[in-house]
Amino acid sequence: MDFRRTLSFRETDRIIKELTGRWPLSVATDRLGLTAMRCAGLLSRYQQSGTKVDRSGAGKLAEVYPGATLRTWSFDTTNYRVNKEVRAKLIKELNRQAPWLELTNTALMIESADAFDAVIAALAARSIHQGNYHKPTTDQRARALIDGWICLPTKELTNLA
Repeated sequence: MDFRRTLSFRETDRIIKELTGRWPLSVATDRLGLTAMRCAGLLSRYQQSGTKVDRSGAGKLAEVYPGATLRTWSFDTTNYRVNKEVRAKLIKELNRQAPWLELTNTALMIESADAFDAVIAALAARSIHQGNYHKPTTDQRARALIDGWICLPTKELTNLA
């Protein structure tokens, strides 16, 4: 099983497992593969337009993982992707921890896990923009430039304002 994981998961995935206690979906062997291929195509086009692509999170683009971001902030993510009531509770907790955050369309976030994740991804992006994310070590950076790097916030949600 350990050998298979070296084929199925990237270095960043292993770090996510260490930080959150859960394996992310594999871009190589899960349904996420098609999305990963589409992303690779978009990154290629972006680079062809003359903009440097740094997949380690240090450039203009960053890979985020909303579920792991929530776990980093100590939110209970059990069933949040499939259960509207769980998302409603998470929104209440978001409002409590980040009173500065103005969530104007919570009904859409409750109805759609994708809309909910988009808001969490934006919050993660804010943390990344501020430089507050788990960066690859010097040894991991070369691999991250090729495989990508999931940027998990290091700053608490309450401190993102």
